[in-house]
Amino acid sequence: MAAFLGDFGGALAGYLVEVVPAVAAGFLISGVVHEFLPADWIERNMAGRGLRGILIATVVGTVTPVCCWGSLPIAVSLHKRGASLGPVLALLVATPATSITALIMTWRFFGLGFAAYTGLAVILMGIIIGLVGDLLKVKPRVVDEEPPCPHCTAESCCAEHAPKGFGTRVVSVLHYAYVEMPREIGLELLAGVVLAAFVRTVAPLGTLMRTYLTGVRTYVFAVVFGVVMYMCATMSVPLVDAFIKQGFATGAGMTLLLIGPVTSYGTILVLRKEFGLRTLLVYLGLLAFLAVSLGYLYTLII
Repeated sequence: MAAFLGDFGGALAGYLVEVVPAVAAGFLISGVVHEFLPADWIERNMAGRGLRGILIATVVGTVTPVCCWGSLPIAVSLHKRGASLGPVLALLVATPATSITALIMTWRFFGLGFAAYTGLAVILMGIIIGLVGDLLKVKPRVVDEEPPCPHCTAESCCAEHAPKGFGTRVVSVLHYAYVEMPREIGLELLAGVVLAAFVRTVAPLGTLMRTYLTGVRTYVFAVVFGVVMYMCATMSVPLVDAFIKQGFATGAGMTLLLIGPVTSYGTILVLRKEFGLRTLLVYLGLLAFLAVSLGYLYTLII
């Protein structure tokens, strides 16, 4: 037991050394993105039909610091404002699949090539699923625009919409980066690091993976585990690193990174309610196919 605790503590300390600087940098950049790329800009530029809206939704989604759960209200809002299904599904894929923090951590753990491939794969998944989504017939649930604030006029605006000074924006960036972001995903990230250290330490897990998780079964496990176990993009990086170090196939690890953060019970329930069962099945099926294909493709080009 003492030996296990020693190995576990060493593995945990090693992961923390890798994770903390990357997370701190990623949180800071996320704060800047959050402050200078507001949600209303996202809605204005993605609430349209066609390839332009899908591209904007995908590219913006890859850098927007919003998790799978956080992207749901944005997607539903776009749908209710008359947006076609393509940008909505592209947003639901690209936003939680990765983030600046997750990409920095991926670079730290797996190298620049792996991180660049992950980012490009997420963009490609968002575009393809968005294009397929535009082919599905789903009637937008258009609602009236919210009435303007009664206190705002052409000459003045209420304090909520007043321009911020530079100092205020700096404080807002730091508050979001080091207060709101840790509050939102801090526990998940810590749980992911602890779980990664546990997987790295328990020797029998490596034996089971090398014995039973081979070939196609590795990718099947990655898809099932990714769908069932919700993981934020940042949390999934050290966990996948631990899996790979225990004998998990690198391509299947890529598959898990691509599909794990995108799916959650909340996503499944909201998609079923807002867009119907057929859209949900198409979304999940295409997501699984693309994640497996892109994961396996990575093993062919490295």
